[in-house]
Amino acid sequence: MQRIDIHPTHTYENFKLRTGRPFPFGATLVPGGVNFSVYSRQAKSCSLVLFKKHAAEPMAEIPFPDEFRIGNVFCMIVFGLDYENIEYGYRMDGPFNPREGNWFDQTQILLDPYAKIIGGRDIWGEKPDWNNIYQHRARLAFDDFDWEGERPLNIPTEDLVIYEMHVRSFTSHLSSGVKHPGTFAAIREKIPYLKELGVNCVELMPIYEFDEFENSRPNPHTGEMLFNYWGYSTVGFFAPKAGYAATGKYGMQVDELKTLIKTLHQNGIEVILDVVFNHTAEGNENGPSISFRGIDNQTYYMLTPDGYYFNFSGTGNTLNCNNPIVRHMVVDCLRYWASEYHIDGFRFDLATILGRDPWGAPLSNPPLLESLAFDPILANCKLIAEAWDAGGLYQVGSFPAFGRWLEWNGKYRDTIRKFLKGEPGQAGDMAQRLQGSPDLYAAAGRGPTASINFITCHDGFTLMDLVSYDGKHNEANGENNNDGTNDNDSWNCGWEGETNNLEINALRHRQIKNAVAMLMVSQGVPMILMGDEMGRTQRGNNNTYCHDNELNWLDWQLLAANADLFKFFKDCIAFRHAHPVLKNKWHFRNVDYANSGYADITWHGTQAWNADWSDFSRILAFMLCGQHAKGGTVSDDYIYVAMNMYWDSLWFELPGLPQGRQWYVFANTGVSEASWTPGTEPILDNQSGFLIGGRSVVILVGK
Repeated sequence: MQRIDIHPTHTYENFKLRTGRPFPFGATLVPGGVNFSVYSRQAKSCSLVLFKKHAAEPMAEIPFPDEFRIGNVFCMIVFGLDYENIEYGYRMDGPFNPREGNWFDQTQILLDPYAKIIGGRDIWGEKPDWNNIYQHRARLAFDDFDWEGERPLNIPTEDLVIYEMHVRSFTSHLSSGVKHPGTFAAIREKIPYLKELGVNCVELMPIYEFDEFENSRPNPHTGEMLFNYWGYSTVGFFAPKAGYAATGKYGMQVDELKTLIKTLHQNGIEVILDVVFNHTAEGNENGPSISFRGIDNQTYYMLTPDGYYFNFSGTGNTLNCNNPIVRHMVVDCLRYWASEYHIDGFRFDLATILGRDPWGAPLSNPPLLESLAFDPILANCKLIAEAWDAGGLYQVGSFPAFGRWLEWNGKYRDTIRKFLKGEPGQAGDMAQRLQGSPDLYAAAGRGPTASINFITCHDGFTLMDLVSYDGKHNEANGENNNDGTNDNDSWNCGWEGETNNLEINALRHRQIKNAVAMLMVSQGVPMILMGDEMGRTQRGNNNTYCHDNELNWLDWQLLAANADLFKFFKDCIAFRHAHPVLKNKWHFRNVDYANSGYADITWHGTQAWNADWSDFSRILAFMLCGQHAKGGTVSDDYIYVAMNMYWDSLWFELPGLPQGRQWYVFANTGVSEASWTPGTEPILDNQSGFLIGGRSVVILVGK
C-alpha cells in the first residue's frame, strides 16, 4: 500500500508535486522525492530551478503554486528526481527598490542558504566560467557516512593546546611531501606530526564554501594572481569548501572532511571551526547577488534607514544575526556541524557583531549568544568569541558569556608582546595574564579557561616575524602597505628582516623560546599559530589574506633548519600536559588553602618573595605550589618561572622548597640546550639561586 504522504497532488510539465513541509529549511530527501523549503517574507513568488549536474542551462523551472506557500515559506515536494545528479536554485520575484531594502531580481538564480553541498568552485584556483548563469550551485547531501561509533572527545577545556591552521597552507608547499597538497586528505597524512608536537586540538580557519576568486586581481608588482585566500567571506554556511578536498571535483568533500575529523578524533585531537557569521560574500551595494540578498535582503542584512548596508565587519555588509530568521539559521547551522560532522567547537570571527541589534546597537542580553550557550545539541561544544568587531566594539573581558563563552584574549597578546620586547612597567599586567587574566574574568565568575591565550594568530605577524620586524611590510598585497595593523608591539632584535648575523639570529630564537615558555606556563588555554614551532616567516607581511604562495604556505624544510625551536615547543607542550598545576579551572586565591605552607601562587623578583612591581621593572618570577593543583584536588610538583627581559644577566634568589624537594631545570632559554624532556630534568647545582641570562626565561620544577 502506498503511503498518502508520497502521493502527488499536482503536476507541472513532467514533474509530480505536492505541498512540501516547511521544516527543515533546505532540500531534504523524503519518500519518493525531495522536499524543497525556502523562506522569504518579501518575495511575491518563487520558482525552483533544476539543473543536471554541471549543465549550462536549467532542465526545468517549477513555480511554487500559491497553495504551496505556508506563511513566508515556499515548500514543495518534487517526486521522481535523480537527486544524485541534480543541482538546484531559486528565482524570487518581488520589488526592486534598494532604498527600501529590497533587491529582488528574477534574472538571478539564487543559492539555497541551507545548501549542504555547493558546486561551482570544485577545484581550488580553477578559473570560473564567468558567463555561467549559476556560479554557486546547491546540491543534495546524503547521510551515508559510517563513523564507526566515533564520538567527539570532550577534552576538558583547561587541558587543550590549540593549533590554529589554514587547510591549504598547511600542506601546499612542495616540501610537505603529501599526496594531495592543500586538502583535507593531506592533513590526515600529517597527524603523526601534530601528535609529536603534542597539540590536542586543531582550529581550522574557515572551511565553509567561499569563493577564492572574490576580489581576485593580479599583483601590481609581480602579476601573480591575488585571491580571497583565507576564506573569511562565506558563500554557504552549511557546506564544506569543495576546493579543500582532493575529491571535490567528484563532489565528495563531505566524506573527505568527515574522514579527516574521524581520524583526528581517533588520534586524540579535537577540531574547532573558525566560523564567520558577521558578513557574507555578497559584499556591499556593488557586490553580487548570490543568495541572501536576492532571497530576502531585509531579513538577512543590517540596513541603514536609506537601505545601505551597515558595515560593522569592515567587508561591506553585516549579517542581521539577531533577526529571528537569521538567528535560527545560525543555530541550525552549528547544530548541523556538531551533529553531522562531530565538530568539537567553534571560534566566531568578529563575534561582537552577534550581539548587536538589527540597527547595530549592542544588546545587553543578546538572544543569539544566549541561544547558542544553552542549546542542547551544542552543550559540549567549545564556543570561542573573537570579542571585537570592525565597528569599534571591543568586549574582551565583557563578552556576554552565559557561563559558556570563551574569548580570544587580545589583552594577553598585547601584554606578552610588550613584556617580551623589554618594555618596562609591564610586570603588573603580566601577573594578571599569567594567572588567566582574573582582572578581566573573575568578577563575573569566569575562570581562567575563559581566556584563549595567544601571542600570534593568522591576523598579524608570525612569531618569527614578531622578533624580526619592527614594522609591517605588506607591499605584496597591492594596497600601498596601508592594510594590516600598525600596532604590532614587535622588535626586530637589531636588524629589519632576514640577516646572516649569528648574534641577532640567536637572539631571535631565544625570544621565540621566551614567548612560548610564557604561553605554556600561563593559566588559560594556549593557542599557537601553524608553523611558529618551526620559525615560519611571512617576510614581514602581517596581513597575508590574499596570497596563495610561500608567504602563507608552510615550508616543512624549516623543521630541520630550526630544529631547536621545534624541540623547545614540543618539550614545553609536554611539560604543560604533565603538570596539572598549570591548568587550573579556578583562579588562584593567593593564599594557602591546602595547608602546604605555601600560597597557591607567590611572586618573586631577583630577591625571593620580593617581586619588583615598579614602572622600571623588566623582570618577574613566580612559584606555583603543586599541592594546590586544580584547586587542591590533585598533587603536583612545585614550579618556579623566572623571566628576565632585561638585557643583562641577573642573579635570582630562589624560594625554598618543602623538606625533601629539590629544584630541577626544565628550561633555560639562555643556553643552547634550552629544554629537557619532562621527567629527565637535571638537578640544579645551586639550590639557592640562579644566574639568568639577559632576555631569558628559566623554568624549574621542584620535586
